[in-house]
Amino acid sequence: MKQIINNLPKEAKDKHIENKKYFDKLKKKTPRNLDYIMQDLHDAEFKKTNCLDCANCCKTTGPLFTLADIERISKYLRQKPQQFIDQYLRVDEDTDYVLQSVPCNFLDTDNTCFIYDVRPKACREFPHTDRKKFNQITDLTLKNVAICPAAFNIVEKMKEKLPL
Repeated sequence: MKQIINNLPKEAKDKHIENKKYFDKLKKKTPRNLDYIMQDLHDAEFKKTNCLDCANCCKTTGPLFTLADIERISKYLRQKPQQFIDQYLRVDEDTDYVLQSVPCNFLDTDNTCFIYDVRPKACREFPHTDRKKFNQITDLTLKNVAICPAAFNIVEKMKEKLPL
């Protein structure tokens, strides 16, 4: 897995122009059943992919934290929301709450998450390859293929299954 993760940024960069052109065409001519196809591709990939073998998302990027996330997690940690914000978060250039640093403070050495049951919505939904209206998040997907081997594989399978 380590070699796959190390090669992923280069492979994603090599495929970036191809993927961008593909997604541009997809936006212009979106198949009616795209979300069903994506759900099937997502499910098939995650039957053979164990995120605990990788956790690259937790090691290299930080999620956005909504106010609901902050409330839920701070309650779980028995902190006041402002204490949680002060200890773990910062406001980014888009005025969103994000982690002060990566890797994530809640990532354990075995790639498990200390706050898994109350993790942020962005973590629960990552890599977003099974989201409804997938064609609206292709820019996000282009970024995620460089972070998540499963997202990379899903996009490659997508191009095979839905040639444009």
